[in-house]
Amino acid sequence: MSTQAITGSAPLKRYAFVLRLKPGMAQAYEEAHRAVWPEMLALLKSAGISEYSIYRRDDLLVLALRAEDFDATWSRIDNDPVNLRWQQAMAPFFAPNEALRPGELFPMMEEVFYLP
Repeated sequence: MSTQAITGSAPLKRYAFVLRLKPGMAQAYEEAHRAVWPEMLALLKSAGISEYSIYRRDDLLVLALRAEDFDATWSRIDNDPVNLRWQQAMAPFFAPNEALRPGELFPMMEEVFYLP
């Protein structure tokens, strides 16, 4: 059964982006993600995010998720009080985003291959 048949809406797309942790913050970041607030998880799901994964290699993070439209989905989350508190709690972990292109919220990755 396709994702479209399950949700009754447009098919979900895969999105990925990268972030970099400040040196020495990896363990604390992982600890925070072993206990993501239930209200934050509920917000992500209610906004239409699924299959959200974060991968880490040293200080490099690759975040991957499914959503109908990344920008529209993020706009439903961006100013929510739960997200604002979560982003404030996570901000000390991250190095500045220096590779943003015009209009990007995060350094987005372009999918070049997928084997379903």
